[in-house]
Amino acid sequence: MWIKRFIIMIVAGVVSFMFFDIGLYFFYPDVDGLKKGHPRKTAFMKYREQEWRKRGKKRKIQQQWVRLSQVSPYVIKAVIIAEDDKFWSHDGFDFEAIQKALEQDIKKKKFKMGGSTISQQLAKNLYLSPSKNPVRKIKEAILTWRIERNLSKRRIIELYLNAAEWGEGLFGIEAAGRHYYGKPAADLTPQEAAKLAAVLPNPRRYNPAGSSRYVERRSDAIYGIMVRRGIVIPEYEELMSAPEDSEQNGDQGMP
Repeated sequence: MWIKRFIIMIVAGVVSFMFFDIGLYFFYPDVDGLKKGHPRKTAFMKYREQEWRKRGKKRKIQQQWVRLSQVSPYVIKAVIIAEDDKFWSHDGFDFEAIQKALEQDIKKKKFKMGGSTISQQLAKNLYLSPSKNPVRKIKEAILTWRIERNLSKRRIIELYLNAAEWGEGLFGIEAAGRHYYGKPAADLTPQEAAKLAAVLPNPRRYNPAGSSRYVERRSDAIYGIMVRRGIVIPEYEELMSAPEDSEQNGDQGMP
């Protein structure tokens, strides 16, 4: 009898701790502080550093925070198209995408729970880990709700673009632009923006500047959507990228 009571007490204690642990996320961390500030290191950065230490790797985090006005509009559009096309209209959760992801999980008999919005990914990147267990997903949902309540959409996308992982030890669009294309985020072209957005589901596996067929196909699809929506006008881009002296040479030939 005492063994049964002991087991019940252990189970009750574990459940109580789990609810307490989850409940803390309704109050902590300080999401409101993100309105003006940002963490020096996100949870994902710390997680990667722990991985490197365990494997004996000597690596450093590469990141440079920039304001949204310092990011190419093409990057903002491409990332939203690729990651969360309903970003501006939802309240943090895309329930249609979640339902589809759950259906896929049931078919594969695995718990992955995809369909995450940019707000959910931001919550995970800033405060949690890559783990896909149900408790972590509940914490992510609470943090997402708090982020959406306290921050503007503009601030959310700004934080996400600065915190997103774009390669091994590479965080944020500024570091990604300089690493892959040798230019700041403000100068990235529509094609470069589409390729950077294309690798976000698995940024440590795919190189946006490489020759992967997956990246080519996905970036072409993203770029195509940008063209169809009038975000990119190819003729205008070609004209603006033409050598400056071509017009001057034409003027010199006129009487």
